Amino acid sequence: MITNEPSPLSNENVIAPQTQAEVSAPETPSTDRRWLELFKAFGAWGGSVGFLILVPLAFAIPYFIYLITSKRMPTAEQLMQDKTFLLLQIVAVIPAHLLTLGLAWILVTNRRRRPFAQTLGLSWPPGLSAWRGFSVCFLVALLLLGLGALITNVLGGGKTDLDKLIESSYQARLATAVVAVLTAPLVEEVIYRGMLYPALEKVAGMGLAIAIVSFLFAGVHVYQYWNNVGVILAITILSITLTAVRAFSGRLLPSVVIHLVFNGLQSVYLILEPFLKKPENVQPAPALIELYRSLHHLLF
Repeated sequence: MITNEPSPLSNENVIAPQTQAEVSAPETPSTDRRWLELFKAFGAWGGSVGFLILVPLAFAIPYFIYLITSKRMPTAEQLMQDKTFLLLQIVAVIPAHLLTLGLAWILVTNRRRRPFAQTLGLSWPPGLSAWRGFSVCFLVALLLLGLGALITNVLGGGKTDLDKLIESSYQARLATAVVAVLTAPLVEEVIYRGMLYPALEKVAGMGLAIAIVSFLFAGVHVYQYWNNVGVILAITILSITLTAVRAFSGRLLPSVVIHLVFNGLQSVYLILEPFLKKPENVQPAPALIELYRSLHHLLF
């Protein structure tokens, strides 16, 4: 007897096999993605350190050539007192920071496949208005400045290499202030708290990630302040605070604002300090004129 029931072998009951692409393309394990992000983060960090070493050297080469051709090549001690050379070392930090930011943009966006600011968390935490967020960050920066001043006054210490750079000329003082406000806060936060921290947190957990990032940030600054324990301790406290803010807020923007205010207030004092102490002796050194003469002799 013929029935209308479907056969077990009919097309209606046969499950379509998976395509070859579906079978041979398993999802990438999350652990692989974590290690890849960590590799990118340390690549960006290594690039930032490399740029800070190589770019100032590249800026100094034309000046070295001029000194050699003019038979004025100074000794190492004289070079460290050469106002033009010292100014070049400070100005060169700006392109070094811009190159670092470009490298970070390439790695974070995966060549424009992801949004840069959104991926890094450059926004305020949910429920926190911009005005309230800025106010809180301003107060935190003030507290850090006060604590840093207290520590350095108690522990004391000699003049750092950065102090000597700043005091070499008024132009150097201005250039340092510009770098400290315009590029350093954003670039350093993008590398340390924007890329390194979240990558480390996924692999090692919050506590260890905060410790590692804080140590790396403070360690990079040690060469500037190696003979002043108080300043190194203050920088370490700043680094721990910025990283903890990033960790507990889940956003990068608060750390950037705290860093910006912290550097900005110091930069204002840096510019005004000579006038407040000895205004009659403040005469901007002719470093820019000397630089122009150097390039002019080199090119013509």
